[in-house]
Amino acid sequence: MAYLDHIRRCNRHDLAGFRRFQVAGRPVGWVRHALAERLAEPDLPFLVTAEQVILTARPDTPEGRSAALHEAVVRLVEDGVVAKLRGETYPVLERWGAPPLLWVDRSAVAHFGIAAYGIHVNGFVRRPDGSLAMWIARRSLDRSIEPGKLDNLVAGGQPIGLGLMENLVKEASEEAGIDEALARQAVSVGALSYVMESDLGLKPDTLFLYDLELPPSFEPRNLDGEVDSFTLWPLAEVAASVCAPDSFKFNCGLVVIDFLIRHGFLGPDQPDYLDLVKGLHLGPGAAGPAI
Repeated sequence: MAYLDHIRRCNRHDLAGFRRFQVAGRPVGWVRHALAERLAEPDLPFLVTAEQVILTARPDTPEGRSAALHEAVVRLVEDGVVAKLRGETYPVLERWGAPPLLWVDRSAVAHFGIAAYGIHVNGFVRRPDGSLAMWIARRSLDRSIEPGKLDNLVAGGQPIGLGLMENLVKEASEEAGIDEALARQAVSVGALSYVMESDLGLKPDTLFLYDLELPPSFEPRNLDGEVDSFTLWPLAEVAASVCAPDSFKFNCGLVVIDFLIRHGFLGPDQPDYLDLVKGLHLGPGAAGPAI
């Protein structure tokens, strides 16, 4: 498996299978045709046409829209279309930094093709010889998404009501037992994005990336049951594992590739270097007017 295969996998989608999802006159997502027909039922708060699905909430306010969509999502859970409510609420944004148009349970985000955001932290150690080693997590086998796959040290979706660093501190504590003082040393190093079609729907995702240099004595401890084990790997071993088929969770491979590029492990002499650099930013806002 080549590095570029991770980018291809995360950007595989066909918008011909979807209709635009509109809220307050703004396009905020994509709905599969089959789900759109289901949403056309008269007792649900949607106006459905051949090209789009429009949320028709009253009052047409963030609170009113959120309540209307939540009621619809509860119906979809009852009908088995959505697996179950997650109890974690995501904002629905026209663009990052804009006020939320509404908010929705995480379980429905991909079904409505809503842009989602998250934080991923590369935890690494600097060896006495200057080389780097990276802490790699292995996901628990009970995870609904990519069980048993390799993962970044800390990662999580960005819910409404928390700042990025607040969320990072929370996830770092739950997933790796990192205390707040150490977690706040994480350095923002950019973002990557992709648009991926899944069994649930469309995932136009953006990940905010952080590097956290850890002391050699640090040992991660998982507290929320989402991680089976942690291993500290030399960077060369991490790079080799990314190229192994089905090793990393789909988006975590992208995060590792970005780290390898930024730290000079993958340089311009890599045949796919420019395609890799460009391919890490093919998501919302970077894939043209269709997205």
